[in-house]
Amino acid sequence: GRTQVIHHHDPRDEGRVTPSPRPPQRQGRGHLHGRVSRGGGSRGWAPGRAAGALGLAACSSSPSSNSASVASTSYNTGSGPNATTTTTNASGTSVAISPIPTADLSPAGTAGQAPTVIVPTGTPPTGLESADLIVGTGREAAPGDQVTVQYVLATYSAKKVIQSSWTSQPFTFTLGEGQVIPGWDNGVVGMHVGGRRELIIPPSLGYGATPPSGAQGIAANDTLVFVIDLQSIA
Repeated sequence: GRTQVIHHHDPRDEGRVTPSPRPPQRQGRGHLHGRVSRGGGSRGWAPGRAAGALGLAACSSSPSSNSASVASTSYNTGSGPNATTTTTNASGTSVAISPIPTADLSPAGTAGQAPTVIVPTGTPPTGLESADLIVGTGREAAPGDQVTVQYVLATYSAKKVIQSSWTSQPFTFTLGEGQVIPGWDNGVVGMHVGGRRELIIPPSLGYGATPPSGAQGIAANDTLVFVIDLQSIA
């Protein structure tokens, strides 16, 4: 039992147009802006830090809003489908990243084309989950790198896509510097250029109890489902 999300074009809300759309922001350091995307939600959100900035910046509603959320080292535990990756942030706190169960994976799709995102119908995971839908062959992303990505965001509460950069433009940020929600700072590390990764992010690594101001489709203590394509590393 899973919900499949199919992209479609919706009319744009002209009252929410912003010049440079990107992923969800952390409230207090920025808030969501954007217009309606083909996924039915607002486009132009980004986890960006400055008020009005467009970027996946960590909002103050996130449990971590500073460099303590930055992934600095990582290692793998086990192998195969049950392998777990652990990242250790600057404060020494470890974040375990478990594989997404096969039954909960979104389709791999085709590189260079917007993916379809499937929101699992079961109980949301309590920890960060990750899976490479397409394995890239380019440079590997590490903390401190400036990366450019495309992404699609769906949420457990909405059960559908609420935002997609594919309808606007790619999003660029510096990995591991608290510019994005902790789920991204930890989950994007290790991706290779050309790759596509799915992340299921619990509220503790997303927006917590207070969603970004103006966010439609993100509930309090919501679980986020991102599919991210790594396009380049500066």
